[in-house]
Amino acid sequence: MKFGIFYEHQLPRPWDTNAELALIRDALDQVELADRLGIEYLWEVEHHFLEEYSHSSAPEVFLAAASQRTENIRLGHGIIQTAPGYNHPVRTAERVATLDLVSGGRVEFGSGESSSEAELGGFGIEVFTKREQWREGLEVAIRCLTEEPFTGYAGEYVSVPPRNVVPKPVQRPHPPLWVACSRRDTILLAAELGIGALTFAFIDPEEARGWLTDYQSVLAERCVPIGKAVNPQVACVTPMMCHPDERRAIEMGLEGGNFFGYSLAHYYVFGEHRPARTNVWEEFIQRRDAMGYSPEAAIAAEQETLGAKIAAGDNTGLRGAVGTPEQIREFLRRYEEAGVDQLIFVMQAGRNRHEDIMESLERFGTEILPEFKERDEKAAAAKARRWEPLIEQAMLRKADDAPEMPADYVMKAYPKQMIDRAGNEDGQQFLDRFANEQAAGSRDSDLGILG
Repeated sequence: MKFGIFYEHQLPRPWDTNAELALIRDALDQVELADRLGIEYLWEVEHHFLEEYSHSSAPEVFLAAASQRTENIRLGHGIIQTAPGYNHPVRTAERVATLDLVSGGRVEFGSGESSSEAELGGFGIEVFTKREQWREGLEVAIRCLTEEPFTGYAGEYVSVPPRNVVPKPVQRPHPPLWVACSRRDTILLAAELGIGALTFAFIDPEEARGWLTDYQSVLAERCVPIGKAVNPQVACVTPMMCHPDERRAIEMGLEGGNFFGYSLAHYYVFGEHRPARTNVWEEFIQRRDAMGYSPEAAIAAEQETLGAKIAAGDNTGLRGAVGTPEQIREFLRRYEEAGVDQLIFVMQAGRNRHEDIMESLERFGTEILPEFKERDEKAAAAKARRWEPLIEQAMLRKADDAPEMPADYVMKAYPKQMIDRAGNEDGQQFLDRFANEQAAGSRDSDLGILG
């Protein structure tokens, strides 16, 4: 099993003019440390307008910055919103390929739909067609990444004429594909399309085992790949904070984890939000106070419950990977035994402190990670051998339905179009002379024609 770290770039109110700057700089420091420790993946979300919950609207910029401060860590779009209303598929392909180039071939291409009114309504995307728009945008982006030239597309949500989309990625035919999953039906959809499943629901290891069984059986039996390659992986997320003292670990991560869930539900389930006015953190505190919630009592109860269960050999109550190194080690082994390919840590949440995140990463990387790395190399190789014939069968089920390139298709510059339509012989002679002068490096050509 491999490991990753995940970023929403949460920023509870109130914040000052330098808060976002500090947030990004701290995150880049954390990523640099994770890479140095041998953590294999960085995942960065794309969200828009979700104040406090996520200030990550341009993940390609953050990932590009991270690429220049790291050497080995994989750079995961987790996810790009591929509905054309969010991101034109040509621009998606261009950004993914460029990031792959600047990182030396380290990109993971995750995609998704989003379900918040803030985002869907903000970009004019109908909630009832968002899955169709996600799929159409993804299909066109994959074709743009792989075809030379891209032969064009006329669809319901986007149309693009033939073009050669450049640059092309380092990884051929394209970077590994993933999709965000929060329910069993999207896990099965990922399997049907031959895409890795990013399960952004907090599920325990035993539930993950069931999802994995379903994913693997569907992929083996009826996968028709959406891409030019299959990525048969399942990744799960969990909170993580690590400290030798269990109570201190819970103090470091409990409140941030609670706010992560509350702020997500604010935008996706129950919230009423006034842009730049609603204070989600304040509402979070008020609601928990009204429920008689005491952070101190919760930490004490959590520790008492965890300590008793762990002493009895029962780890089911562990709040994600939050605890001592030994507690975390045992918890992670359960995911490993379930067959999870990657576990992704949510650490930057709520008001979790940068110093605590760095300390937890350091402890995980030095005290826990090495034994998992040692086992992963053999397990990954064995899995690849197991999947190879099944992937070959899946690729045989894929039909290449890209349209043929029109034999007489040509792009003409605008002045050339106008002169050809007019049948203007003098104009054609001018263009020929202009082209010759440009080729000869003439400084006397009338560049005013370029506008």
